[in-house]
Amino acid sequence: PSPEKAMVCFGNMFIELPKAKTREMLRQDQEELDEEINNLRKELRVKVNRLYEAQGKPELKGFNLNPMSAEEMKLINRILEG
Repeated sequence: PSPEKAMVCFGNMFIELPKAKTREMLRQDQEELDEEINNLRKELRVKVNRLYEAQGKPELKGFNLNPMSAEEMKLINRILEG
């Protein structure tokens, strides 16, 4: 393969594509996966709260927290390092 191209596996075959195109495809796939993960987390929170409510238990504390983004973590680390 040439240095400007990358081998990409689609199903059971490999295709040689330009690196820029491959990078863009991976970035787009990752964005879609992140969005799907976030939607599933939101749905899970609602379902768990409904389950607790049906069982007569109090709502879970801290269950609605969101993880920090990579950018937020960088800022926190910068502050901690001084």
